[in-house]
Amino acid sequence: MTPSAIDFIRRALSEDRGDGDITSRCFIEEKHLSSASIVARESSILAGIEVAAEVFRQTDSSLVIEPKKKDGDCLAAGDEVLVISGRTRSLLAAERTALNFLQRLSGIATLTRRFVEATDGTKARILDTRKTTPGLREFERLAVRAGGGDNHRFGLFDRVLAKDNHLAVAGDANSIQLAINKALRLRPHIGIQIEADTLDQVRMLCELRGIDSILLDNMSNAQLCEAVAIRGTKGILLEASGGVTLETVASIAATGVDRISVGALTHSARAADFAMDIHAV
Repeated sequence: MTPSAIDFIRRALSEDRGDGDITSRCFIEEKHLSSASIVARESSILAGIEVAAEVFRQTDSSLVIEPKKKDGDCLAAGDEVLVISGRTRSLLAAERTALNFLQRLSGIATLTRRFVEATDGTKARILDTRKTTPGLREFERLAVRAGGGDNHRFGLFDRVLAKDNHLAVAGDANSIQLAINKALRLRPHIGIQIEADTLDQVRMLCELRGIDSILLDNMSNAQLCEAVAIRGTKGILLEASGGVTLETVASIAATGVDRISVGALTHSARAADFAMDIHAV
């Protein structure tokens, strides 16, 4: 887990705890010990088990933490995913933050798996986007991978992606080629993807040097098929994007595109349901 992830968990705990759990102080003796089980309340794909474990570790380093499942596992209602033993006050202080992470991340993994299964039998890979919860991108990308999807660029720094607003300023094909050349001088091994809204743009981009991927934005399935034909044997990946749903993703994959990016994986996933049950020892 990266230092930024560990720090984010620390801040999430601080947000919930403030200057202490007043309820537990009043109801539970300081030295009281318990064992707790986190269980799934519905079928889902697990993601965030190590994040949840880190929540408990940061709350109380003396807690004994035992994962029962791993990220990517298929869960049924009632499955136990994590057992924690130690001070009861510590268990309760970590409970909500740990569950919040598990519910959010497992919801993303579950939705991702549904998209992946819908495209089974095609070569298309399902990708996430930057439409993530501010501050949670590292965790949400982890959840997409747990669900069987792939990650797109992390941010503005690790891949060139020229979209319509960039192209509106850049201008014609010659200007775009000059911009690509500049990017490769600055970062020789960086990936370069350019958006295309029309088939004429696809034809133009296929003739440029240095592009490894074309983003096919909001194209119909017929246009996607034509884009695949235009690309031919050129070693350029084609990525479909824009308004992709579970109802449409299979037909999009059938056009022959290589990748399908789905913003809904992270901006519209429903939280999975988990609970923590305490057993006195």
